[in-house]
Amino acid sequence: MELLTSGEMKAVEALAMGSGRVSGRALMERAGAGVVAAALDWRPDLAWGPRRAVVFCGPGNNGGDGFVAARLLAARGWAVALFAWGDPARRPADAAAAAADWTAAGGATRAWDRAAILATGAAPPDLYVDALFGGGLTRPLPEAVIEPLAELYVRGATFGRMLAVDGPSGLCLDSGRALGDWDPVFAWATVTFHRPRAGHHLAEGPAACGALHVVDIGLTEAETRAAAPRAARLVGPPDPDRLLKGGAGHKYDHGHALVLAGGVGRGGAARLAARAALRVGAGLVTVGAPPAALIENAARLDAVMLRRVADGAALEGMEGIGKVSALCLGPGLGAGLGSGERTAGLVAAARRLGKPCVLDADALSVFAERPSDLFAQLGPDCVLTPHMGEFRRLFPDLAARLAAPAVAGPAVSRLDVAREAAARAGAVVLLKGPDTAIAAPDGRAALHSAAHGREAPWLATAGSGDVLAGLICGLLARGWAAFEAAQAAAWLHAEAARAFGPGLIAEDLPEALPAVFRALASRA
Repeated sequence: MELLTSGEMKAVEALAMGSGRVSGRALMERAGAGVVAAALDWRPDLAWGPRRAVVFCGPGNNGGDGFVAARLLAARGWAVALFAWGDPARRPADAAAAAADWTAAGGATRAWDRAAILATGAAPPDLYVDALFGGGLTRPLPEAVIEPLAELYVRGATFGRMLAVDGPSGLCLDSGRALGDWDPVFAWATVTFHRPRAGHHLAEGPAACGALHVVDIGLTEAETRAAAPRAARLVGPPDPDRLLKGGAGHKYDHGHALVLAGGVGRGGAARLAARAALRVGAGLVTVGAPPAALIENAARLDAVMLRRVADGAALEGMEGIGKVSALCLGPGLGAGLGSGERTAGLVAAARRLGKPCVLDADALSVFAERPSDLFAQLGPDCVLTPHMGEFRRLFPDLAARLAAPAVAGPAVSRLDVAREAAARAGAVVLLKGPDTAIAAPDGRAALHSAAHGREAPWLATAGSGDVLAGLICGLLARGWAAFEAAQAAAWLHAEAARAFGPGLIAEDLPEALPAVFRALASRA
């Protein structure tokens, strides 16, 4: 599914309206009806008995959606109070028509009044609707708008009652970041149209939006592809037919993954990655360890093979290196004195071999003082998997932009900086987090979101990133392209955590994969 920016969504609507297939007014009516449908889907109890609603309408088309929703709620017998912000004379034509229809149906539009708005919290209505400012917000909300809504929240009046239209007012829907010093309006549910926006899944977006409802308003897939060809994708399940290999074949038909390990006492991370590569379907997996660490690793490995790899020269001369399909470097390799030189040498040797690589952890940190040396060695068959700290070391300017206060929209997002990082590095970048941004050097981007029903808080445990690196390496070894392997691995990583549940440690993740695969097979 595409994950649109506000500008891309407007482009899709403009294409549909420009073709004459649908009018803006028709889209607004469908959106208003979608608000009502989403409210009843979120709160089925609202379908019974006389109800009360308070609707907040802004000066633009988001406010127009609110006027339509208010009229439709009133037609169902609801008592609706509507407060409007902004100059009515400056409403866009479609929003002005929606406001006129509300008035013609007997609705009253009340001026924005702090005391009157706060008074609604004395006996809270069944539903509040925030239709003030949705997509395309470019500046912080005026204090006069946000302050009474924030006060209603503090008093608890909106708890379980606030539904946002498109997105909570004050939230940049391109980045998921609040604009200015105020928090956005906190919603317990959000209804959006056609496709989710990036901000619903990024940064503060999931917490501010609550339950997300995406409503079809009649825009087409063809219009979406034509108007938003560079839209990021929301990562979903990998293709079961491709992932779940079947039939006969030699183990080498499914690839050979090589995971390079650190010195004595540092092999656990590499073993986690190796186990994950094996579980995800690589035909063979080998751990390459320095001579002093061979016995330690041999005691912990069974199906995973073991080779002596002292340094970069030994890697290039390793027995069977020609049959290796992909390499994983970084987990536990070491980046300090005495180990950093070996790590940098292994990265250089791996790239000289011309095989796909995953670079994680120490294989990134060792280049913190000279990231251009790393980038010069990379290619589109490489995947970098930094967490935010490692990203900051390699791309300090991009990290600083992301960390700067969001004072205007569209604000910088994790997708933006991941795209720029991938272009600079010439490799796929997977920026880890609950909102994992994945970007290819050609500009393609995807987001794996652990929100809106895919939460996996148990992944915040030591070693889980090593497992993710191993999953990517195993898929690369099987012949998957780097961008696709990174997406599939991110989804499998989170799904394995969700399948296992609380109490998860990193060692559990590979062992949870068979249940995930069985569930995928049942969908095929």
